[in-house]
Amino acid sequence: MASPVLRSLHVYPVKSLGVQTSDEVAVEPWGLDGDRRWMLVDKAARVITQRQQPVMARISAVLLPGGGIALSAPGHPPLRVAVPGPERLVSVELHRDTVTVAEAAAEAHTWFSEVLGSQAKLVHLDDPARRRHVDPEYARPGDMVSFADGYPLLLTTTASLDALNDLVAAGDRPHEGPLPMDRFRPNVVVDSTEAWEEDSWRRIAIGDVHFSVVKPCGRCVITTTDQRTAERGREPLLTLARHRRVDKQLLFGQNLIPDGTGVLRVGDPVKILD
Repeated sequence: MASPVLRSLHVYPVKSLGVQTSDEVAVEPWGLDGDRRWMLVDKAARVITQRQQPVMARISAVLLPGGGIALSAPGHPPLRVAVPGPERLVSVELHRDTVTVAEAAAEAHTWFSEVLGSQAKLVHLDDPARRRHVDPEYARPGDMVSFADGYPLLLTTTASLDALNDLVAAGDRPHEGPLPMDRFRPNVVVDSTEAWEEDSWRRIAIGDVHFSVVKPCGRCVITTTDQRTAERGREPLLTLARHRRVDKQLLFGQNLIPDGTGVLRVGDPVKILD
């Protein structure tokens, strides 16, 4: 088998919205440049994701120079949103964390509320260097994360997806497969490995950037959501529950913390350091 290589790079400018795929992305201490610096919250200032609103999969957000975003959704006019200033900082809830954020302009709140059919506000992570720490059980002091669920980057491999799809095909709902990689919303996808090989990795280098492989990723209902239609099925959770359950979690992919900064490029070699 050929040596592992970086197959693709993915950034999600707004948490739980559509993906932006790139050939080259800078790595910051808190994740890929531009990844999940924006987020939606409800009227109680709690995060909104595809868990509650699967239609979010059909909303596109494209990064603009300077950190703003261009939004589009079927049946709605496009909207450009600039990075908000520091004059209106508020606190919001992201899972178990309380995070200080900057509210976007009111027109962004109106746009999202109309698209989702319920009250929503758009917020921006103004200072990722000091707003939200990684779970200290798996991180070093000072490790930070953006609006990602818990860790700066998520890695998946094509070999493990192929193996999972073989299991789906042999299961109770083969018509739901094969599943595309976008169901798992990774940041980095690696080619040319053995299936599930990433379970044993502890430290890797992608190009010149080193990463700690800190924790397998427990999967949720978002993986059952078709990222193009927003329709839901039962896979891959049904198959993961049978073959990839550890304690109460259904595992696919690995969470990474950068050990430094740099630039990732599609085609970079992936070295297993430990």
